[in-house]
Amino acid sequence: MADNAAVPAADAPTSAAPGIQQKLAAEVLGTFALVFFGCGAVVYSSQVNQFTIATVGLTFGVVVMVMAYAFGRVSGGHFNPAVSVGAAVGGRVAWRETGTYVAAQLVGAVLGALALFVLMHGFDGYRAKGNMGQNFFGDQGSGYAWWAAFLLEVLITATFVTVILAVTDERFEHPALAPLAIGLTLTAIHFVAIPATGTSANPARSIGPALFAGGDAIVQLWLFILAPLLGGIAAGAAYPAIFGRHTESIPGSGFGFLRPRAQTVVVGPDTYQQQWNQETGTTSSTASYAAQQPIVQDGWQWDPVGQQWHPVGQTPEQWRAQQAVQQQVQQPVQQPVQQPVQQPIQPAAPDQGDPGDQTQIRPPQ
Repeated sequence: MADNAAVPAADAPTSAAPGIQQKLAAEVLGTFALVFFGCGAVVYSSQVNQFTIATVGLTFGVVVMVMAYAFGRVSGGHFNPAVSVGAAVGGRVAWRETGTYVAAQLVGAVLGALALFVLMHGFDGYRAKGNMGQNFFGDQGSGYAWWAAFLLEVLITATFVTVILAVTDERFEHPALAPLAIGLTLTAIHFVAIPATGTSANPARSIGPALFAGGDAIVQLWLFILAPLLGGIAAGAAYPAIFGRHTESIPGSGFGFLRPRAQTVVVGPDTYQQQWNQETGTTSSTASYAAQQPIVQDGWQWDPVGQQWHPVGQTPEQWRAQQAVQQQVQQPVQQPVQQPVQQPIQPAAPDQGDPGDQTQIRPPQ
């Protein structure tokens, strides 16, 4: 049986990388689902007096896990402005892409809250004010002090973003488990923070429902926007500082986004990790892996593009230029060949024969 385990990079199937429109659509859909199902678990269960922390916490966690499995290969599955900002600070996503991600997440959150608002009116006497699964603190909410709510939201968001950066790191050996770890982390922080703030850790999740809940929900939005963003920034800065990087930051990311950086390509076949560790490109993951693993033998390196060997330490272009120069030097200079001067041909004299020969030569008629 032929061994099909090793497939040359040149023969590997290639697929176009997701475009920006596809990425934004994925972020809209994922955030829509997060708000609709997560906040819907709060509102629907409260409407029938069946609200439990476990139900709501698991709903948020499961939705994020499923959406990450579904769309992580497309956009990375952020669904959260704090996550996108943390990824940009950590060098995983370019800042120019972060703004569009945040805009898409806000659109998805508002649409999710709108769908929930419309459907909840199927209950007679339903009032959306203060009943949209919004976040809260203080006397008009849980009674939890604003400073404690602020610190709690910073802490849980920093924890959440740190886990995301860790499991999407290309050094993580089990990328298929990344969405599961992210979903379970979100579930855990909901178990803790629901009684205090309703658990935000996500500005988009807070903004969408607050627009329809009105009143104190809008007044208190500042905390649920600022605190999660600070938590995401803290995690994005701390993770590479503590655990380092496998490759250079994405160009246009981090605190030095004004400095140009070299293009980075993720090594490995997992498309979810690719969305977290490299810029958009059309190179397939297999070809990228081959490009990062040069074939070197006896001081020579194989060029898969030019299909030839070149000395280690030189680029293929330098080697070809050097060969061309050597060929010109070794080739002898050809002197122009002088053609012999042709003398006019004199007509041959008639053969008079041997003087001793008395035979007469007959002249031409």
